[in-house]
Amino acid sequence: MSRTLHLNAFLMGVGHHEAAWRHPRADPSRLADVRHFQNLARIAERGTLDSVFLADGLAVGPAVRHNIQAVFEPITLLAAIATATEHIGLIATASTTYTEPFNLARAFASLDHLSGGRAGWNIVTSAQAREARNFNLDDHPAHADRYRRAAEYVDVAIKLWDSWEDDALVLDTAAGVFADTARVHEIDHAGQRFRVRGPLNTPRAPQGRPLLVQAGSSADGIAFAARYAEAVFTAQQTLADGQAFYAALKRATADAGRDPDLVKVLPGIAPVIGGTEKEARDLADELEALIVPEHALAQLSGMTGLDLTGLPLDGPLPDLPDAGTVQSHQSRYQLVVELARRERLTLRQLIGRLGGGRGHRVVVGTPEQIADQIELWFTQGAADGFNVMPPLLPDGLEDFVDHVVPLLRRRGLFRSAYTGRTLREHYGLPRPASVYATRELVAS
Repeated sequence: MSRTLHLNAFLMGVGHHEAAWRHPRADPSRLADVRHFQNLARIAERGTLDSVFLADGLAVGPAVRHNIQAVFEPITLLAAIATATEHIGLIATASTTYTEPFNLARAFASLDHLSGGRAGWNIVTSAQAREARNFNLDDHPAHADRYRRAAEYVDVAIKLWDSWEDDALVLDTAAGVFADTARVHEIDHAGQRFRVRGPLNTPRAPQGRPLLVQAGSSADGIAFAARYAEAVFTAQQTLADGQAFYAALKRATADAGRDPDLVKVLPGIAPVIGGTEKEARDLADELEALIVPEHALAQLSGMTGLDLTGLPLDGPLPDLPDAGTVQSHQSRYQLVVELARRERLTLRQLIGRLGGGRGHRVVVGTPEQIADQIELWFTQGAADGFNVMPPLLPDGLEDFVDHVVPLLRRRGLFRSAYTGRTLREHYGLPRPASVYATRELVAS
């Protein structure tokens, strides 16, 4: 079978554009309406997309006056979405810094059971000091420390998901035997950061383990993804950068002893779609005009680690030092520098470009032009698929499903119907064996 795309719909409120909630085609009152998100998932499922994804943070953002906030805890919301869908995968963000492995492993195992094998975990280490202050800490742990904790955390979670072997449930009513205790294992993990006895109090899930997703592009992030991730959400602005990241991640995965083909790279794409180029550009301009200037400047300052407040929006950008001289926010700073230098953008234009995709690549055009860009990156070694981030929801997702997906199908790049039941099957990934079952086979 020829290689085909993987497409994930990133569901963020009423749209990914910073100003989406202010647009006449959006209804911000639906942020707290579960039916809105169920409808979005059904739209994605109509397009036979692999999955939907909900991001998360653990603190109210600094710009709550001007920027909408996520309302629901994502695993809870995905459980509600599971009842309204049949096939679409369900991926939620959860932090390894401010949760414990046992609770999280149980929650994702439960979601996998409830959905019939459609759960995925986007593994994050969290990034904001304000999150730390909601969890008895004065400041955020150092970057490297967060990744070391995350590695041990995932090791523990995997042991817990595997602690019930597939045939551990006996359910022999006549003999009164619920489970084969020889196949239910205490994991007895005693590491530097966690001590967990186990087993999990949830039997092994339909997928064995949820799909493991990762989104960091730093050196630590790439190393972590190479060791654990089965799908990677990333953000590059140019084909060359996409190809470089793709090659680096696949190489690191091979160096870690894993099959690179079993790690799917999905760059973010924010498609602004119109029946004509002008219609698409008009929509982009409408959204850009709705950005609150002081909020946008604060956001851009946060992305770069530089204080840009008070600068004229329509004037030229100030001279920016090379990214190598910036001590923090380096990857996001590099993105800003590259955009500013390559396209000679004013501050207002740069804010509009970044606000349209929240740091991801914005593509403005007709369905054919969007499909062309997707095909180009997919066939030229920059992507295995895409993390689709519509600027407006639900309209932007409907436009993508109804007008871009059919083009991808006609080009032989995307499925016309689901061929599997689980999220792992959608992504073409095997169901992992329990580490305990594997040890038993080796011992015998």
